[in-house]
Amino acid sequence: MPRYIFITGGVVSSLGKGLASAALGALLQARGYKVRLRKLDPYLNVDPGTMSPYQHGEVYVTDDGAETDLDLGHYERFTGVSAAQSDNITTGRIYSNIISKERRGDYLGATVQVIPHVTNEIKNFVLSDAGDVDFVLCEVGGTVGDIEGLPFFEALRQLGQELERDQTCFLHVTLLPFINAAGEMKTKPTQHSVKELRSIGIQPDILLCRADRPVSDGDRRKIARFCNVRESAVIQGLDAASIYDVPLAYHAEGLDREVLTHFRIKDYPEAKLAKWEEISSSLQNPDGQVNIAVIGKYTVLPDAYKSITEALVHGGIANQVKVKIKWLEAEEFEKANPAVVLKNMHGILVPGGFGERGTEGKIKAVEFARTKALPYFGICLGMQMAVIEAARNLAGIKNASSSEFGEGGENVVGLMTEWTKGNERLERTKDTDLGGTMRLGAYPAMLEKGSLVAEQYGTTEIEERHRHRYEVNIDYKDRLEEAGLKFSGLSPDGVLPEIVEIPGHPWFIGVQYHPELKSRPFDPHPLFKGFIQAAITQSRLV
Repeated sequence: MPRYIFITGGVVSSLGKGLASAALGALLQARGYKVRLRKLDPYLNVDPGTMSPYQHGEVYVTDDGAETDLDLGHYERFTGVSAAQSDNITTGRIYSNIISKERRGDYLGATVQVIPHVTNEIKNFVLSDAGDVDFVLCEVGGTVGDIEGLPFFEALRQLGQELERDQTCFLHVTLLPFINAAGEMKTKPTQHSVKELRSIGIQPDILLCRADRPVSDGDRRKIARFCNVRESAVIQGLDAASIYDVPLAYHAEGLDREVLTHFRIKDYPEAKLAKWEEISSSLQNPDGQVNIAVIGKYTVLPDAYKSITEALVHGGIANQVKVKIKWLEAEEFEKANPAVVLKNMHGILVPGGFGERGTEGKIKAVEFARTKALPYFGICLGMQMAVIEAARNLAGIKNASSSEFGEGGENVVGLMTEWTKGNERLERTKDTDLGGTMRLGAYPAMLEKGSLVAEQYGTTEIEERHRHRYEVNIDYKDRLEEAGLKFSGLSPDGVLPEIVEIPGHPWFIGVQYHPELKSRPFDPHPLFKGFIQAAITQSRLV
C-alpha cells in the first residue's frame, strides 16, 4: 500500500503548495520511487470549467477529459505522470455525488451529514485508484482556517488515525514574513497557523517555511520548539530564479531526506538530479534571447496562460535560448499600430479564449503575422481567428465570423453539435449546460504528409488534448485552400479540422487543440520547439 503525504497551507494563499508538491514528487522520483499527485479543492464548483480565468487561472485538461486545477499542470510537468479525473476533486463534486446517492436511496434512510458521509467521500477519493505507486502526494487547496476546507482537514485527520503510523506524513507550507521596519523575520504567523492546524487534530510532521531570505538557526529552533516538530523538519523554502530550480533548492535544504526519515525508510537511494541540473544550467546560461508577443484576453493574470508560459520556456530550453514574453491585451491591440507594438518581436502567439471580446485584435495580429512573414502560432481560438482572417482577406468572405460571436456574419466557425469520442457519439446544442459539455480530453488527428506540422511532429498520427465547443466548418475547406490556407490536420473521419498552416510562410500554424498541456521541460512539445526555432531564425533577420 502506498504512503501518503498530505500538503496543507497556512497564513496566506499563493505560497506555492502546488509547486512544493510537484517538486517533492520529482525529488522522490529522482530517488527511484513511483509517485502520484492529487489535489483537493474546497470550492463548491463541480470543476473549474465554468470559472473565469480571472478567478482561477487556467483550466488544466487531462487525457481523460477532466477540467482540473492548474496545479495538476505543475504535477505533470515536474513528474511526467499523466493526471486523470481521479486526481482532482472539489467540494461541489463531492456533494453532487452524495446527493445523487441520497436520491437513489443508497444511504438506506440515514441522515446524511458532513461526518461521516462527506468525510468518507473525501477519504475514498484519497485512497482510491492509487495504482502501483510508492507515494501519493495529496495537496489541499486554500489555507488552514478556511471554513470551506474544514471537511477536508477532518477527513485527513481521520486518515492519519486510520492508516498505519508510518504511512502518513503531514507537510505544512507556511510563511515567514520579514518586517522591514523592525529589521527581523517573524515566526508568529507560522506559530498561529500550526496552532490552527493542531486545533483540528492535525500535528504537522514537516514545516516548509517560505521566506524571501535565509532563515537563521535561532528562528528554526524557535519554530521547532513552538510548533512541536524536529528542528531538522523546519525546511526553508526560499524564492527561486525559476520554478525549475525549486527541486534542486528543496533537495539542498533536505526536504526529501526529511520525508524519507519521517517514514523510517532506511538505505534509500541517492537522488539522481542530473537532468534537473541540466535544465537549471540551460535556463541560467542561454545562448541568446527571442521575444514572443502573446496576444490574449486575460493577460492581466498570467496564470490564465500558465501552461503556455511554461511550454514557451520549454521551447527555449530545447533551443538554448531565453524566451521573453510580451503580454498584449487583445482588446487594446484592436486600437494599436501593430508595427509599433510588435517592433522587435520574433513571433506571435494567439492563445485560446471564450467570447467575442478582443477577437478583432486577435484577427489583426494574425493578419500582421501573415503579411509580414512573422512566425505565428494560433492555439484553439487562435486557430479559429487565423481561419476567419484568411476567409476575410484571402478568400473574399468579408463578413466571415463565428457563431460564438452572435448573428450577422457568415459562420466559418460554428458550434459543434456532435462528435465521436472512442465508440461514443456525443451531441450538444446551444442550450446545453456549459459545464463539462465541450470537446474535452485527448483525441487523435491525422496529419498530411509533407506538411510543416508533420515535419514538426515527425509523424502523421498524433493525439492531443482539446477544450472547446466551437469548430471550423469543414464545408469551407476547399474554398480556403484555394485561397492559400492549408488544412494539414483532420480528425480520423475527416470531419473536424485540427490544424491549418500557410505554405511558403516561414512558420504559420494554427491548432484546434492545446499542445501546451503536453509539454514538459525534459520533453518540450515539438510545436513549441519548432516555433521558438523559427523565432530564432526571425531574430537573425531583424
